[in-house]
Formats: sequence, structure tokens, C-alpha cells
Amino acid sequence: MTGKKPKFGIGIIGVGMVAPTHARALADLADHIEVRGVYSTSAAKCEKFAREFRLPTVGSVEELCEDSGVGACIVLTPPNARMDIVGKLADAGKHILLEKPIERTSDAAVAIVDRCARAGVTLGIVFQFRFRAASQRLKTMIEDGQLGSIFSVQLAVPWWRPQSYYDEPGRGTLERDGGGVLINQAIHGLDLMQFLAGPVAEVQSMASTSGHHIMETENFVAAALRFTSGAIGSFMATTATYPGRPEVLVLDCEKATARLESGALTVEWLDGTTEVHGAETGSGGGADPMAFPHEWHAALIENFVGAVQSGQPPAIEGKDALANHYLIDALLTSSRTGTAIRVRAG
Repeated sequence: MTGKKPKFGIGIIGVGMVAPTHARALADLADHIEVRGVYSTSAAKCEKFAREFRLPTVGSVEELCEDSGVGACIVLTPPNARMDIVGKLADAGKHILLEKPIERTSDAAVAIVDRCARAGVTLGIVFQFRFRAASQRLKTMIEDGQLGSIFSVQLAVPWWRPQSYYDEPGRGTLERDGGGVLINQAIHGLDLMQFLAGPVAEVQSMASTSGHHIMETENFVAAALRFTSGAIGSFMATTATYPGRPEVLVLDCEKATARLESGALTVEWLDGTTEVHGAETGSGGGADPMAFPHEWHAALIENFVGAVQSGQPPAIEGKDALANHYLIDALLTSSRTGTAIRVRAG
């Protein structure tokens, strides 16, 4: 008689704002993925989180490293707490799924990617917008050549955060987060844009902090883009548009215009016909950053675990995510210098 296949063991490190989304996603995957332990530097927060989601706790990262039943850990800490944790997990041979961004700076992000590569562990990054059904549908249409060449791209991220959001210690600071709207919020849209339209080669931008917020870093960025394909584009992102609207990505293509608005895809063909896929959903663009479904995270986690088990790369590797860090660097450098800046190639 064949025994039942053991579940894949996961550890969770960090119980901040996004942790409940991951817990709900893991609950959906509980038939083949088991949470072996949750750890946070705040024991009280960890216990509260664990009680709510009926999960076991551990007293240290080392306990997860020593648990032979843990195959991977999901790291949900702020970016400034990543390096030491990643080192310990990599040394223990544990695969790692990191919430975005990888780290606060591109150099630190590269160091984490290289550290995992040297240790031979899989590093995945959480960019859940790629796992929306509408995003996947548009990716297939592009790859199959149904839309023809992409001529121009428009990305708008008109989100909102109240001042209370930035009053939380460390929010929007260089020391903890590494920046403002670009690295914390718009990075999701930038990742989706480059996933679909290809890498950006050059930018010219302006970044500033509008009067809505008292904060260290930028809450508004506007830019012109040139892609390596030759396509041109525009980009705007902010957390100062009340009450916050869904992010919109528009691809003006040879045979149609494709519009992704949150979870809905509308394709308007040049012959006058229109097709719609999916439906608009929350994306965390308003005062509640967590106002979005957990199913995208569930699909991403399942992809990551499947990749680890099969020895294949996940859909979003650490090295893939570096392109977003390099683009953000270029946008901020362009604003600071007032010149067009080439984006560092991967």
C-alpha cells in the first residue's frame, strides 16, 4: 500500500500587514502545504496572529532552519530586516519566498540574489499582479502574437494613503523601506508592465512629495519611458489621489488596444470588436492597503512550491525582480539630475 505523500513544510517569518493574506492563501493550499511555524521578533504579535489562523509558532529563525520538515520560508519582514534572515535560511538550505521589494537598494538586492544562488536555494519574489487571470490572459495573447507589436504603453497607479499610514514608524523612509511610492506601491505595476511589455531601456522623470503627506520620500512620480523593443510609454504613480483608483495598464498594439484595469482585461480590436476577460477587483489602492483577494497569493505560492519540488525555477525569480529595482533607480536618478537615464541591464 502506498503511503500518503507528506505535505511541503513552510515557515513564515514576519507577521506584519500582508501576513494575513499569506495565511489565507496557505489555508487554501492546506491539503498539500503545511505551515510548520511562524516567527516574529514581536512575540505578542506572533501569538495573536498564530491564534487567529491556528498556526504553530517558533521562537527563532534558527528553529525553522533546524526543522528538517521545513522546505522553504516566506519572509514578510520589512526590507531592512532581510539580509541576516536570508543568510541564515540559505546556509540551512531552505528555499526562500520574499515579499517585494527584495531589499532597500539595488546593491543589497543583488547581494541577496547572489547569496541564494551561491547556496543553491530557490529565491522567489511576491509580485502577485502577474497571477491575476486577466494578466495571464494578456501575456498569452502577446506571446502568441495575437496583438502584434506593442507600439506604446501607459501605466497609471493613482492610489491613496492617508497620513496615518506614513505616521507608522519607518513607513516611507529610506532606512526601513528604501523609498516611497515607487518601491512600496508602484513596484507591482512596474513589474507587471515589464512582464508584459518587456524591459524599459531609458527614462526621463520627475519625482516629488505632494502636500497631502509629511514623509521623507516621494509620493508622486511621472515619467516618459522608452522600452528596449523601441516602444514608448508614460508612467504616473502616486499615493496622493483620494480616495484611490485602480491601477491601469494600457498597451497600444498593432492590432488592438489592451487595457488592464485591476483584474479586468478589455481588448478593443481595430476591426471594431471588443472582448472582456475577468472583472475588476480590489487592489489595495485606497486607504486599506489590504483590500484585495488572497487568491493571487495562493497561485503564486503554489507555483513557487511546485518549482522547488520539481527543481525548476519559479515564475518570478529573484534575478527577474532586479529589473524593477534598476528601473526605480533610473526614475529617481532622472528626477534628481533632470536628464534622461539609461536603465541598468540585467
